[in-house]
Amino acid sequence: MSEQLANRYVVLDTETTGMPVTDGHRVIEIGGVEIIGRRLTGRHFHVYLQPDREIDEGAIAVHGITNDDLIGKPRFKDIADEFFDFIEGAQLVIHNAAFDVGFINAEFAQAGQTHRADIAQHCTVLDSLAMARERHPGQRNSLDALCKRYGIDNSGRVLHGALLDSEILADVYLAMTGGQTHLSLAGEGADSDGSGRTVASPIRRLPADRPRTTVIVANDDEMAAHSVRLAAIEKAAGSVLWAKWDAEA
Repeated sequence: MSEQLANRYVVLDTETTGMPVTDGHRVIEIGGVEIIGRRLTGRHFHVYLQPDREIDEGAIAVHGITNDDLIGKPRFKDIADEFFDFIEGAQLVIHNAAFDVGFINAEFAQAGQTHRADIAQHCTVLDSLAMARERHPGQRNSLDALCKRYGIDNSGRVLHGALLDSEILADVYLAMTGGQTHLSLAGEGADSDGSGRTVASPIRRLPADRPRTTVIVANDDEMAAHSVRLAAIEKAAGSVLWAKWDAEA
C-alpha cells in the first residue's frame, strides 16, 4: 500500500430512522468526505437510502428527512459495494463512532455481506468524540460545541445532514489535531508522513536570477479573520505562539 493510501482518511456520518439499531432501525443517509495529506480532496460519498420501515418522529425532528423523501431511493444492498470501496483501508473519523459503526455493520449483515459486517476489520476507526473528551474533559463536546470552540462556521447547519456534518467534522478534526501543519516548507520533493511532520528531502538551491517573489499583503478583513481564528485556538488549546509574535510585532 502506498504511503498516500496509508494516510487516507474518510470523515463519515450517517442518519437513521431512529435508535437503537437493535430495535431494527435502519440507515437512511450516508455522507463521507476524503482527506489525504491533511487536505480535503473534494472526493466524497453521499446517498439517501430506502429503509423499508417508518422513520420515528423524533428522528425526523433531528435530521428533517421524511418517509416521502426516501420514496424511490436505493436500498443499502444496492450501494454496498460502492460504499465499501470508498471506505476500505481508510482511517474513518466518526463522531460517536459506536453509533454509526453499529448501524453500518448491521446494514452489511442485513445485505448478506457478513464478511463486511465488522468494518473495524477493514478500516481504522477514530472516534472524534472520544478524542474531544480527552482534550476537553468536563466540557460539552457535541459537533456544534466543537465548532464554537475552534471557530468553525456551521451557520448552514440548521438540521443534521450526513454530508454537511461530515464536512463540518472534517474541519473540526483538522483543527483538533493541529490544523494545517504541512506547509511544504522543505522544498520541492518533500513529503509528509501523515502526522503533519515534513519528511526531510535534499535542499534545492534556487537560481540567483529567479523572478522576484510576489508578496501579497493581507487586507483588513483577512487580518480580522486571522485574529478571530487565533483567539478561538487560544481559548481551546491555551497559549498560541503566533499570537505572541503578533503582539510583539
